[in-house]
Amino acid sequence: MLLIDCPHCGPRNEVEFHYGGEAHVPYPEDPSALDDREWSRYLFYRANTKGILAERWQHSAGCRKWFNALRDTRTYRFERIYPMGSPRPDLPEAEKVPADAAEPDRFASMTTTEGRTDGSVADPSVADPSAAGSAAADGSTPAPEARTGNEDDHA
Repeated sequence: MLLIDCPHCGPRNEVEFHYGGEAHVPYPEDPSALDDREWSRYLFYRANTKGILAERWQHSAGCRKWFNALRDTRTYRFERIYPMGSPRPDLPEAEKVPADAAEPDRFASMTTTEGRTDGSVADPSVADPSAAGSAAADGSTPAPEARTGNEDDHA
């Protein structure tokens, strides 16, 4: 569960909060002068950036007060929380991640042969891939000539 640090109550569970949209969206000076296209842009178009975004949040199950937060939309991590009406604080420049960058392979270090079709073995202690998983019930491995080829190696 994620903890959000309410500036008035301290750290609380995320279920106590409600998202209020992007922060620092200026209200039009004369809304009646806007045509439908301009009004819809004000109401519905938001940055939706990949990275740090200024957002409004309400501690709805606690003090019920609103506050602003800088949140990384890639990691859901809250970088900075600040009161409503305050200017957006500056953060140190983060490294740029290309939009098409793939996540690192979290499963590359796993030592298993499951799902491999190229005959390679991830476990270097198994010298013969054809012998992997062919142990008898008593733990011994049958001689290659004793195998008929019909044995199921996937126990």
